[in-house]
Amino acid sequence: MLRPVALLLILLAAPRALAVETMRIAMSEVREVVQISGQGLALGMDAEEASFHPLGKNRVTVRRSGRRLEVNGAPIVGDTARFRAGWVNDDAGVPGDAPLRAGDMEVRGDVVVRFYKDGLQLINVIPLEEYLAAVLGSEMPTSFPLEALKAQAVAARTYALQKKLEAYGSPFYMGSSVLHQVYGGVTSEDPKTRAAVEATRGEVLTYELAPIEAYFHASCGGRTESGQAALQRDLPYLQAVDCPCGKLPSSRWSATVSEAELREALNGSPQGLRITGRTRTHRVTRIATDGGESLDGARFRQRLGYTKLKSLDFEVEKTGHGYFFTGRGYGHGAGLCQWGAKVLADGGWSYKEILSHYYPGAEFQQLY
Repeated sequence: MLRPVALLLILLAAPRALAVETMRIAMSEVREVVQISGQGLALGMDAEEASFHPLGKNRVTVRRSGRRLEVNGAPIVGDTARFRAGWVNDDAGVPGDAPLRAGDMEVRGDVVVRFYKDGLQLINVIPLEEYLAAVLGSEMPTSFPLEALKAQAVAARTYALQKKLEAYGSPFYMGSSVLHQVYGGVTSEDPKTRAAVEATRGEVLTYELAPIEAYFHASCGGRTESGQAALQRDLPYLQAVDCPCGKLPSSRWSATVSEAELREALNGSPQGLRITGRTRTHRVTRIATDGGESLDGARFRQRLGYTKLKSLDFEVEKTGHGYFFTGRGYGHGAGLCQWGAKVLADGGWSYKEILSHYYPGAEFQQLY
């Protein structure tokens, strides 16, 4: 297998159509039918150098019928179909820059419909910089200062590139949910997100010449977590660092959890629920009960729900209404803290200073 840095060099040396700018993002899964719409739809094979043919329609229905795909009732060759909008029907046959809608999502680039399990899967093939403009609008408030948005742009670009190298050759490189980076398509774009992406175009963070795993989160509560403790990834650039977000009232949270909810999460009685292990940054690693139940902290948070138990930096006490949790931060705590980036940017820090603080030892590289 090629090392990431070797693969990266190959990608950068490839023709522009095959370069690192292109991402493949899994949008959604559908049963058997999906509507595709956009001005000037064209159809082609799922290949970077494929020829596209205008359909003469702005809306089509793609259906899985047994072992074949049908577009408006007509069977097509193969088990994938790639759609592009904005086609200019002239001698040049040049595509425009119009977005298209697939299911309930509007995106730029192309949309691939392919067989997946018992139904269909939609994949957005989109230039990396276009993708990032929508990611920023989904991941960080556009009211944040530009330097914070630029820091998020570099982190998101680096994260996406690293995931592409990890999944290279697969039908898609990442999903569109919080499990990777939240991607909301065209509706998440904003002039400020486009400005932040353009100002950092092609810039990524590397360690030993390979893109880093640039994890980020909403709020660390005052101190970030190491990659080993948060993600079981012992990475030299994911270390615990101090963060100004801990002074913000928004970094504090509380939640009341019923005994029934805890019983379901623990698969047993919550009687005597207590914290039995913490990391050096005070985040919970393990909880236990009087009945002998013991559960990893990250699994406990997953079972209760990430929006209810916002972080693992918490305390818990039993009350007359259930169990009362109080905590700090929102997210796993490793890497870039988004609210911390805002505070630092408000204080005059540049995006490079912000990123160097949260990813110590990482270097900046201009890829294109």
